[in-house]
Amino acid sequence: MTPILPKADYCEFLWWLLRQRKRLKVTGKSMLPLLQPGEEILVNPYSYHKTLPKINDVVVTTHPLYSELTIIKRVTAIDNDGNCFLIGDNLAASTDSRHWGAVNYKNLMGRVTSRFG
Repeated sequence: MTPILPKADYCEFLWWLLRQRKRLKVTGKSMLPLLQPGEEILVNPYSYHKTLPKINDVVVTTHPLYSELTIIKRVTAIDNDGNCFLIGDNLAASTDSRHWGAVNYKNLMGRVTSRFG
């Protein structure tokens, strides 16, 4: 599934200026065609402090095996304990929950809200 991710509007830009959004650069091909390498995104780091993510949310988290890597994936399933199965849109180029298992929602860094720029 590759729903359209909107460009940042004035409201998202303002949230970023107020430090309520994080700006990240996409480096890999695991989220093609939704996100292109080199593209910048805005992330809401407060998305999941009190609520669970939703199926199809595009999220940012730390790689479960390599803590120095930040990754972007799509939530495809959530169990009763809040563990999220994360998959890249480009299955052939994605290392995801199929390889390292589910990630608890408390470990998610936030939800991707828009493209920056």
